[in-house]
Amino acid sequence: MKNDAPQHLLSTAEPGSGRLAVPITVAHGDGIGPEIMEATLKVLQAAGASIAPEVIEVGEKVYLGGHSSGIAPDAWDSLRRTRVLLKGPITTPSGRGYKSLNVTIRKTLGLFANVRPCISYSPFVPTRHPALDIVVVRENEEDLYAGIEHRQTGEVVQCLKLISRPGCERIVRYAFEYARAHGRRKLTCMTKDNIMKMTDGLFHEVFDEVAREYPELVAEHMIIDIGAARVATRPEQFDVIVTSNLYGDILSDIVAEMTGSVGLAGSANIGRHAAMFEAIHGSAPDIAGRGVANPSGLLLAAVMMLVHIGQPDVAARIHNAWLSTLEDGVFTADLAGRGQAGRVGRPFGSMDFADAVIERLGRRPHTLPAVDYPEASADTAPDPVEPEDRSGVPVTKRLLGVDVFLHEPERSPDDLARRLLAVQSGTLQLQMITNRGVKVWPQGLAETSCTDHWRCRYLPGQADSPIRQRQVIELLGALTDAGLDVIKTENLYDFDGVKGFSLGQGQ
Repeated sequence: MKNDAPQHLLSTAEPGSGRLAVPITVAHGDGIGPEIMEATLKVLQAAGASIAPEVIEVGEKVYLGGHSSGIAPDAWDSLRRTRVLLKGPITTPSGRGYKSLNVTIRKTLGLFANVRPCISYSPFVPTRHPALDIVVVRENEEDLYAGIEHRQTGEVVQCLKLISRPGCERIVRYAFEYARAHGRRKLTCMTKDNIMKMTDGLFHEVFDEVAREYPELVAEHMIIDIGAARVATRPEQFDVIVTSNLYGDILSDIVAEMTGSVGLAGSANIGRHAAMFEAIHGSAPDIAGRGVANPSGLLLAAVMMLVHIGQPDVAARIHNAWLSTLEDGVFTADLAGRGQAGRVGRPFGSMDFADAVIERLGRRPHTLPAVDYPEASADTAPDPVEPEDRSGVPVTKRLLGVDVFLHEPERSPDDLARRLLAVQSGTLQLQMITNRGVKVWPQGLAETSCTDHWRCRYLPGQADSPIRQRQVIELLGALTDAGLDVIKTENLYDFDGVKGFSLGQGQ
């Protein structure tokens, strides 16, 4: 998405250039947010960024002011008008009932792609991995971050993992387009589809499908656990990594920290209609107000924003000045004194560091690779491609049975099965009982630890017997009449001849 909001304001940062100022929304955030945002905006102004900021308030004060989402309606108006947000870190109040504002903004505005470039700045920032240069492209809208959670029994809560084909297609295709636009050569997809064969299996399947359309790029798949281990020990083997929401959140922080500090990483959140740019670190309330926070992560996020809105020349000017600042040993307190860091002799405060970057505008680094963003490349944030509309594609869907979930303190699977069999009638027959996914009846093992949460699978006694929804309802009525606590059901379907449900562990 490229910003095409009304651009009617002339920039005051670049007099006489004729470049129109791009409206952006700015949220200073909480904790160290106001300090690092002030430093970042000072650098952008000095570098000639043509922007017209609209300031909104989000975060802790808004939460505590009665807006449970952490953002007020008028702030949404600004976001929808400018379609570009530069955001400082925010604090979510402790206690239940408060949702992550980051997740809310990403999902509400459809910011499906989280892009986190991570690169080492050795020898100026100490790291065990001086050749590290990885971009993590993370799906932003679904997976476990759908945030659908329920307490179902006295002992068990659940979180639903939702993976959709359109969601997979959007993020995978974006990752391939990003790699192509940036001259990257390899994409690695990471899932856990050896365990979650349907959800993660769909992500892997879509990756393989899309990869065939990009024959010039190397495409590989790795299981997330060994993939993360390889990233930690052999990062030079990776280029672009694409993965789902939870894995990507964890992995991108790991990779960023491997560069020498998670505080140096910025990120972009890209959608078809809007984009958000932010540092990946938190609000650090323990050092807030002291003026010592490192603004680098937010500054590099702002660099990504400038490329996105079509000002790659200004982005390169700031980025190269920042690299030159590192080479000169100018560091904030979080890095000062480490390795070659801190050669100037004292840690710099947030605004001092911003001034040091400003002093170096127009310089290019001598040791670290200089950065150039071609004019044509607001391509560095490629336009999202909408997945093919499959809504009109017919799907043959056939009801095969039902999984009934019970809250039952009974700890004996055999005793529970006897109770269930006593009220069983009609076509649907009890086939299996699992506890936390493990088959405990029939022929379960006494060693298996059980909770008060049971899944009871009912299928027709004869494999080809037709099942109707009314039979499921009748079964639930019989179970309820027998005093059993039904807390949830999941219908079992066949889609185009393929079973749409997994077996129990040990089945």
